[in-house]
Amino acid sequence: MLGLSFYSTKTNLEVITMIKNRYTKISFFLVIVFGIGLFYIGTDGFTAFTAETARVQQLKEDQPNFPEVTLEDSMGKKYSITEFEDKYVFITFLYTSCTTVCPELEYNMKQVYDKLPSGVKGEEIVFLSISFDPERDTPAVLNKYKDFFKSDGETWRMARIPNQDELDSLLKAFGVIVIPDDNGNFAHNSAFYLVDKKGRLADVMDYKKIDEAAQKVAKILENKGEE
Repeated sequence: MLGLSFYSTKTNLEVITMIKNRYTKISFFLVIVFGIGLFYIGTDGFTAFTAETARVQQLKEDQPNFPEVTLEDSMGKKYSITEFEDKYVFITFLYTSCTTVCPELEYNMKQVYDKLPSGVKGEEIVFLSISFDPERDTPAVLNKYKDFFKSDGETWRMARIPNQDELDSLLKAFGVIVIPDDNGNFAHNSAFYLVDKKGRLADVMDYKKIDEAAQKVAKILENKGEE
């Protein structure tokens, strides 16, 4: 009797332990599933993994207008974005004293430029590199800088926005983060920006994915903007 009672007690304990373990696993699984669901919703379908990605996603949804600013290019010519009316504008933001990402950014821009048919450049699309360091990046400085990348100053222009308030309005509208340090340099994010024929931000592209950017722009131009 004692032996049977001990066996029964042991069996009951094993059953209880098994049930507890099963519920623990189920609970853990439900927590994981619930967490993934929240992450999916919170990251807009797993796309906004970082603050930068979330920022880009928001820009693509909002499609902000290119604000009213006065650009001054490497030839000292001044104009607004209406200079490129009825054309797409492929844009980068840089400063010429940069020795890290900016040269790579402009080199990659040149490759996108070179991959497009010559007939569309200047006719359907213009390339525009905008400095966010207008005090140092004078027209003369921009003129020298453009030569490093074989920019022709017409179908691919380099320009600054002399008015700081106007510059700030553009940077804010397009989500360009520029943080100066004490040594005359800037920490900043980088991307390719495509403005459509109506002056709205149509797309923000990874500047390291050159072929993807070139193919996307070529397709938009081929379809006359109707994707």
